[in-house]
Amino acid sequence: MTSSRATTPLHQLDAWQAASLLARRELQAVDLVRACLDRIAEREPQLQAFVQLGADAALATARELDAGPVRGLLHGLPFGVKDLFDTCDLPTAYGSPIYAGQQPLADAAAVALCREAGAVLLGKTVTTELANMFPGVTRNPHHTEHTPGGSSSGSAAAVADAMLPLALGTQTAGSLIRPAAFCGVVGYKPSHNRVPRAGVKSLSETLDTVGGFARSVRDVALLGAVLTGDTRLADPAAFAQTAAPRIGFCRTPEWAQADEDTQQAWAQAEAALAGHGAPLALPPELAGLVAVQKEVQAFETARSLSDERLRHRDQLSAPLQALIAAGLAIAGDTHAHNLRVTAQARHQAQALFGSHDVLLAPSSIGEAPAGLDGTGDPLFCRTWTLLGLPCVHLPFARGRRGLPVGLQLVGAPGDDHRLLAAAHWVHARLSW
Repeated sequence: MTSSRATTPLHQLDAWQAASLLARRELQAVDLVRACLDRIAEREPQLQAFVQLGADAALATARELDAGPVRGLLHGLPFGVKDLFDTCDLPTAYGSPIYAGQQPLADAAAVALCREAGAVLLGKTVTTELANMFPGVTRNPHHTEHTPGGSSSGSAAAVADAMLPLALGTQTAGSLIRPAAFCGVVGYKPSHNRVPRAGVKSLSETLDTVGGFARSVRDVALLGAVLTGDTRLADPAAFAQTAAPRIGFCRTPEWAQADEDTQQAWAQAEAALAGHGAPLALPPELAGLVAVQKEVQAFETARSLSDERLRHRDQLSAPLQALIAAGLAIAGDTHAHNLRVTAQARHQAQALFGSHDVLLAPSSIGEAPAGLDGTGDPLFCRTWTLLGLPCVHLPFARGRRGLPVGLQLVGAPGDDHRLLAAAHWVHARLSW
């Protein structure tokens, strides 16, 4: 650990490395916070990842942590929070002018859990408008003329650019995995309902999932252990395992839409993991779920945003108004049918893991698209989100333009600890 500290700038330390140093008092929280704030000051004008910083409060919290006992798994670690989560000490606007300057009275549950574990909130990160597709101002740290993805754009970009070791995000379609893919970081979407959503602006009760970003699998496991309360996720023994997971290579029915960059990353992964898995085609009953996910999201989002639609329509973007209109056009009995299909599919998905521990699947169509007027297509995330399965994006390659490309591992429902252990094993065998 001391050698890592000696050769690596503090703001570039992996969270698990910094956590170990902080727990042994070989690193002061205030020094780590200052290093991250310095990095933010240097890079924020180019990336615009934050909507609000709480530098003074973060330094004060760090001093308290340095003067007291080690508080928990995230003791002294700076983190960022997507501006979809309520925070008691920083405004929360949900990426919308409707809520500009709103100051919640309480933290979202996930934020409170992180603080309880000793994490230091540095600021609120940019989200798209009400966590939908209309982009925010954040730019991709690898090429500022490309999108960072969405809707957790600021969180992914801040972690990728070493402004923060950890950040919270959410996923309703692909809002954790896609920005992780575009920015080249590890993104973790837990099993549905494993993390409390209280205090997070709701879009879809069926789909919304709280997760996060980091620069290694061990880092997101540390965050996941705090968010889920399941300490198995961060058990060091799990990351020392030598047994290979059984991998199902699942291109998905949407594979024809993967571009050359994703296809090359797939071939690279197949070669690196040869002998540890076999191709897996989704059964017919699990095909066609992309369309179901789109309808469920549109129906529930349109109704979750009823107040915004009825009282603040002129402050909603045209794309969001169009999504709401499409959602309102879906009949209630159609939605009830879609929920039955979802419940049946979630039950059937468990059979995918009878002979496989994890599935390897595409994360995105390819590299982050050029331009800042969109956030990219979440196509390859929609099915797994509908199924409620845990997912981890693993960055390990570069596309034709030099931007990050990777793939995701998908786990059995509720088996987040096994998925993360397998992801660590797989990631170590892929070159980055």
